[in-house]
Amino acid sequence: MADGEPAALTDPATTPDATVASTTPGLAHKLMPHTFQGRLTIAFVAILALTLTLVTALVLNRLGDYFDQQQRQDLEARATGVAQFVALVAERASDPRPVISPAGVVDQAIVVELTQTSQERFLADRLARADVVIRLGFRIDSAFVAASGGEFRADLEEAPEVGQIREGITSEALYYRAPSAFGDYFVEVTLSNPYTYRATAIATTTGLLAIIGLVALAVSIVAAAALARRFTTPLRRLTEASRGLAEGDLARRVPTDAPTAGSLELTELALQFNAMADRVQESVDIIRRDRDRSRDFLADVSHELRTPIAAIRTFNELLQEHAGEDPDARAEFLEASAAQIERLDWLAQNLLELSKLDSGLVLLDLRPEDLRATVEQAVEQAGTAARRRGVDLAIALPDRPLRIRHDPVRVGQVVANLVGNAIKFTPRGGRIRVDVSATSDGARIEVVDTGVGIAPDELPRIFERFYRGTRASEARGSGSGLGLAIVRSIVEMHGGSVSVESHLGSGSTFTVTLPSSPRTADAARPSGARRIDAGSTVTRRTGAGSAEAGPLPVDDEPDADPVFMADSSSSPAPTLNVDAPR
Repeated sequence: MADGEPAALTDPATTPDATVASTTPGLAHKLMPHTFQGRLTIAFVAILALTLTLVTALVLNRLGDYFDQQQRQDLEARATGVAQFVALVAERASDPRPVISPAGVVDQAIVVELTQTSQERFLADRLARADVVIRLGFRIDSAFVAASGGEFRADLEEAPEVGQIREGITSEALYYRAPSAFGDYFVEVTLSNPYTYRATAIATTTGLLAIIGLVALAVSIVAAAALARRFTTPLRRLTEASRGLAEGDLARRVPTDAPTAGSLELTELALQFNAMADRVQESVDIIRRDRDRSRDFLADVSHELRTPIAAIRTFNELLQEHAGEDPDARAEFLEASAAQIERLDWLAQNLLELSKLDSGLVLLDLRPEDLRATVEQAVEQAGTAARRRGVDLAIALPDRPLRIRHDPVRVGQVVANLVGNAIKFTPRGGRIRVDVSATSDGARIEVVDTGVGIAPDELPRIFERFYRGTRASEARGSGSGLGLAIVRSIVEMHGGSVSVESHLGSGSTFTVTLPSSPRTADAARPSGARRIDAGSTVTRRTGAGSAEAGPLPVDDEPDADPVFMADSSSSPAPTLNVDAPR
């Protein structure tokens, strides 16, 4: 490199090794199936193939050890046969001389006999089936000492039998003690390069294992594919149902009673999905019904708003003309305009109230106060409207305080709405009675009227928002269908319940049940409703686009105030007639 030239920098990511490493995962990803069924099948087959490989390796290893042991025993048996034959030949050839002389020399007759070709062929080709090395000698201090001229060798020349293979191994030396009248001597036999069936047996076993493995692998592929299909069928059905649900088919469900429904976990997943789909469909149906009712209500509200606005506009135009110069006409127009403005304000207040209740912005100020005062005050405020309609309004209260935790303003609003509703639908000369009584766990308020009643098919819907029923035509100009919805929301925020019994032509009975403490009935409160709890925090809007966080108002009065439970056996409650003149 020339001086002053910058050194060439090599990017590790561009080296051949890095390129191969980076492309290998991508290639593996392309080769792998992308479906869960395919990957599950491959996983099953891979596990089985790995198991077969390990089992085959273990079997071959153990089989090799077994054949090695058998080979050693076979070679030892062959060597023993060779040694016995050599001892027999030596005794017969040297008789009556010793096989090995006292000078340590093997008898020459034995040498001539053992070096004959026929003997060598018999020893190597028949007895040993291997190359044979034979030595005659003595054992001195556990060491073998060969005699002079006592070493013989015979090489294997005969062709192998079917299945035999010559292996390049050498057996351990075998020492055979041959008895003799002139003294015992030893025959040492060593075999090498024998013919064996070991390699053929191992090759045959390996081929058989390979065939068994291939068959097992083929069967496993079919079985794994079938099992994977059985496992993935519920998932595929779940996917199809999810897709249908996402596309708007809310009636789509996952079958759970099919034979291929899958395992217990997948069946449970399908059941949970169906439950979720039912909830979604139910919610959508509720939203659609609310949308339809809202559309009808908006049409009604538009009509009701249009009427007073048109009247006010007409009165204003008349006042701007010559009618404004007439004091009597001007006073009449102004009075009528005020009534229409009051109607608009009342309608707006109801809409705002229900919006607050639905959004959870209404906070209950729970206080352990006497429920009698709350109900009595609300009934007294409705007395003027009852007298104007010519309706007898009465109230029955317990003779002892009935203290429960409640929001006096909201409970008073409940009573006022129920009584006002009864006044609107009770004809002149009718009667309305408000009964307050204690229960085992709270209090009950009943508003009984002798009005027109409610049709049985309308009873389940009268507490719905914007619903006014078919017999509301006479009160249509002063009703909005929101009063009973507000009642239900407030009562449920207190943890209570509201119900109605009615018969056409004989009046209605509205029953409100309140617990002694809303904290013991929180589970009955709707999700959108909220009440005050100590230590809670609420975010209040303070201006356009801004918010302010602060503590919620809490009930500062102690919870230890006694709650009076009226005894049903006590003296009858006094009745207070609100209307002085009937």
